Amino acid sequence: MKTPMNEKIQLDFTKTGGLIPAIVQDHQTGEVLMLAYMNQEAFDATLSSGKATYYSRSRQTLWVKGATSGNVQLVREIRIDCDDDTVLIKVEQLGGAACHTGHATCFHKKVDRGGIRIIGEPVFDPKEVYDK
Repeated sequence: MKTPMNEKIQLDFTKTGGLIPAIVQDHQTGEVLMLAYMNQEAFDATLSSGKATYYSRSRQTLWVKGATSGNVQLVREIRIDCDDDTVLIKVEQLGGAACHTGHATCFHKKVDRGGIRIIGEPVFDPKEVYDK
């Protein structure tokens, strides 16, 4: 069964209180860079601008990834899960770091022998970027 090419996008924001998870992946390597949340406004802004825009739960506002750090995420592909309540965003990560800690990925902590081992070195010093 084929789906029409112009099927309207209807994400289900109601199941999760207005926010849906957005899994962010490097479009070339497939590495998972981060997990963020989107409301309808953030999703619409992402579609219209081509830059990943999320909803900050702590600040309760929209944020364009990289607006402060310069590490912008250019959207290359968006996939929607079968329940229409999670998105996978494949991006071109500019600046080399998706994480606010300066690491390439937010998933830089590996469980190893009952402890945590940090994978990789930070690409930038967050104090120099965020404490201006």
